[in-house]
Amino acid sequence: MSLDTASIGERIRADVDRLLQRGRKGFDYLSSSAPTMGTTPRDLIHQRGTLALYRYRPLADEVYRVPLLMVMALTNRGYILDLAPGQSLVEFLLKQGYDVFMIDWNAPRSDEAPLRLEDYTLDFIPDCVERVQQASGVDTLNLAGYCMGGLLSTLYCAMHPRGPVANLAVLTTPIDFSQMRLFHHWADAKHFNVDHLVDATGNVPPSLIYEAFNLLRPADIVLGKVQLWDKMWNDEFVRSYRMFERWGRDILPLPGELFRQLTRSLMRENRLLHNTLTLGRRRVDLRRITLPVLHVVAEHDHIVPYAAAQPLIESIDSVDKEELVLKGGHVSLAAGNNAVKRLWPRLDAWLSGRSI
Repeated sequence: MSLDTASIGERIRADVDRLLQRGRKGFDYLSSSAPTMGTTPRDLIHQRGTLALYRYRPLADEVYRVPLLMVMALTNRGYILDLAPGQSLVEFLLKQGYDVFMIDWNAPRSDEAPLRLEDYTLDFIPDCVERVQQASGVDTLNLAGYCMGGLLSTLYCAMHPRGPVANLAVLTTPIDFSQMRLFHHWADAKHFNVDHLVDATGNVPPSLIYEAFNLLRPADIVLGKVQLWDKMWNDEFVRSYRMFERWGRDILPLPGELFRQLTRSLMRENRLLHNTLTLGRRRVDLRRITLPVLHVVAEHDHIVPYAAAQPLIESIDSVDKEELVLKGGHVSLAAGNNAVKRLWPRLDAWLSGRSI
């Protein structure tokens, strides 16, 4: 068999060109600043310590009557839902005509170390709900939460069953904390003294939270770097990688008392699942949730596995309730190219008829 020397030469030239391109792009990567995210125009309408409430400016000529209040996870910045034009769930919802508000979080101050779940579900969220009502001029609203923001939203609705929330949509929301395997073992009292940590630090430092997330998939960091180098020539891949990497590292501290409460009451004792969790001397009973609920779960979620999220729908007394399992991971469920095709249109379809 004769060798096609012309074809081999073209392949060699292509490989050399790509290698040189990787080198140039690698230098640009190391010398350039981090990408800017969360650029959809918005206005801060209320701030109170760690709490920040934003209202996004409309991007459609006609806006749904019922506003949408989104609640972000406490450990992460809200810009994961507003990465960049064309990759922003917030931008998508605005273009579909929703009146979007978001509860985002700042790093808690040292004097906010005593904050607990009660403060978020019986004070912060109710306060923001009232401000959304005032700003929109509408008595009812839809509530949506991501990850721990979904947990807070669920707790709020269980504690306020006759409140103004008309519909609840939550993404990757844990209910059975024993199924968050590594976190559950990590929090075991046999080898983790949560009191010592909280008493020594006040607010739990973001470095500890970041490393705890990394323990779930320790090989991912190395694999990610290998993929980055392999695709350094691909501007779109590098741009996306940098956005997700920046967000993944931009971890917020957690109030110490909240961390102690989460470790004891949820991770160790699983009180929410067992219907024994009390907040402000009131028992949290998920069966008191009777409003329409959509729970979206990621098929390959390594942070909130399906087994941890699955009990929500069966625990509530809503007649109109739906569990939606989509391909993807904890982050790619809500952000990135896959989310654009999978989650966003399904969420819009569920919300649209409930926002008129």
